[in-house]
Amino acid sequence: MSTPNVKAVKLDELNCWRIRHGQAELLVAQQGAHILSYQLAGQPPLIWLNDEAVFKTGKNIRAGVPVCWPWFGNLARNPQSVQAMRVGNEPPSAHGFVRAMDWELGGIETEGESLKVEFVLPYPDGGFPGWPHQVDLKLSIRLDEQLHISLTSHNQGSEKVTISQALHSYFAVSDVRNVHVDGLDGLKYIETLEDWKTKTQTGDLRFAGETDRIYLNTPAKLSIVDPAWERRIELTSSGSRSAVIWNPWIDRAVAFSDMADDGWQRMLCIETANVMDDVVTLAPGASHTLGVSIASTPLLQCFYKSDSFTTRTCAASSAYAASARSLLTFSIFNVPVTHSGV
Repeated sequence: MSTPNVKAVKLDELNCWRIRHGQAELLVAQQGAHILSYQLAGQPPLIWLNDEAVFKTGKNIRAGVPVCWPWFGNLARNPQSVQAMRVGNEPPSAHGFVRAMDWELGGIETEGESLKVEFVLPYPDGGFPGWPHQVDLKLSIRLDEQLHISLTSHNQGSEKVTISQALHSYFAVSDVRNVHVDGLDGLKYIETLEDWKTKTQTGDLRFAGETDRIYLNTPAKLSIVDPAWERRIELTSSGSRSAVIWNPWIDRAVAFSDMADDGWQRMLCIETANVMDDVVTLAPGASHTLGVSIASTPLLQCFYKSDSFTTRTCAASSAYAASARSLLTFSIFNVPVTHSGV
């Protein structure tokens, strides 16, 4: 069993932890319990760390895996049952408010061959701003051969609560114009860029412009196929029947102060969600867990030969073969870190 390496680091104003376990390296911020990056040794990153991201107290981070809760996107576009949970006259922020709050580090511990990191956001004294409902949050991160993320909402109050939410994952890609998403064929989706019309997906999703779609009744498994990086990013969701797929493309990226003008080329968001008719209603004492597991697998290079018979040979790319061999010899030294006062 490998010994995890945990180091407390500071990114500008934010407290973070850099965690290495086995082949994986994870960077996570205390603010928002925000996963900033995730990478396997010898491979390109899986979770995209935006070079232009701003790490300021109370400032939302455009990178990694923001937690959107207790509503997703524009509150006014949510079902009335979600809108009714909020009180107050101030304009609501997009994607709720917990991604700009400091969470508590609940613990970092090994479980067999895996490493578990847990953050909690208890119901604060005085309640959440404009949202007076007693719901505790827990974000669990588990590292093994994959990255597993789960967000659990527990209603501690005496009345039912309805939420929408998402794990707003930014995935790193070689060039979004040359990747595609498997698993969407035949699904209904809401095209938010065309007056929120409902359409049907035909074939794989490919990208040739700004994309902002809400897919409905999604399967548990979706994947991003990236031929240039010779890999498939596999997503396995739980507690979710909806997904949001987003890329800002050229004009929107230029308008962002916290993204490079060409940053849109290197990222693609597939957001595991509970939105639209997939929102969650929690009875008093009830819990719900939204989760996603993220894995990287090599694309197979297939070669055909015709003579007296046809043979087919499929081999993984040399980069992935080297990565697989390194699993046998990889080791990491331990630098113990004492966590206190954070």
